[in-house]
Amino acid sequence: MISILAMYAAVGAVAGILAGLLGIGGGLVIVPMLIFCLNRQGISDDTIMHLALGTSMASIMFTSVSSFWSHHRRGAVKWIVVRRIIAGIFVGTFLGTCVAAKLSTPMLKGFFVVFLYYVGVQMLTGKKPKPGRQLPERTGMFGVGNFIGLVSSLVGIGGGTLSVPFMLWCNVSLHQAIGTSAAIGFPIAIAGTVGYIYNGLSAVNLPEYTLGYVYLPALGGLIITSVLTAPIGVRLAHSLPVNKLKQVFAGLLLVVATRMLVSIF
Repeated sequence: MISILAMYAAVGAVAGILAGLLGIGGGLVIVPMLIFCLNRQGISDDTIMHLALGTSMASIMFTSVSSFWSHHRRGAVKWIVVRRIIAGIFVGTFLGTCVAAKLSTPMLKGFFVVFLYYVGVQMLTGKKPKPGRQLPERTGMFGVGNFIGLVSSLVGIGGGTLSVPFMLWCNVSLHQAIGTSAAIGFPIAIAGTVGYIYNGLSAVNLPEYTLGYVYLPALGGLIITSVLTAPIGVRLAHSLPVNKLKQVFAGLLLVVATRMLVSIF
């Protein structure tokens, strides 16, 4: 058990540094690493993707708090957006976990691969949407929250890859878009964790020490080290050429996506 905890602590350390350095959601890094580690443990392939997604969501639930609180203290959270979108986020994220529970590992991997390609190309090109409109009213925000929550739960992320471009398109400043996205990530993580626990309670072929689709040894290792190493990544971001590093990381995402795509077949 000690060696297993150490393995996941190492994953958390790397994920924390990359999240702080590149400003990406931890789930984007954590999910592929969890898949690799769970494979090494010989866990049933039928549940590996579900465990990776559920555990990633649970880890974001803990690590997102310090992130959005830090942004809040700098006045960078647009709380009116959070209030309008949170109901849609809860509903969409929970429904997404129910959909994920019904899908096979190859189908979930396929969805994740498509998402990795999307993020990798977006980071390589550096394209940002041009402001084109104002934020929709409550009904529109409920629909947007549904979509962001649904996709986030299917790929195990906090939603920033989707919510930041949406807010930029709606004329929200970049700093507020990032800060508000961090705050939105917390309810996504709560709903996603609850959903993956609920939908995994009756699952078979799960390893020991699981709570639904949340693998507790991995969660413990991830929380401890990612919280400690994220500030290191933030400090490095002020001394390294982050734009070039993002391009390198984007290339790595495309390689990971291609390897996962090959593994499906």
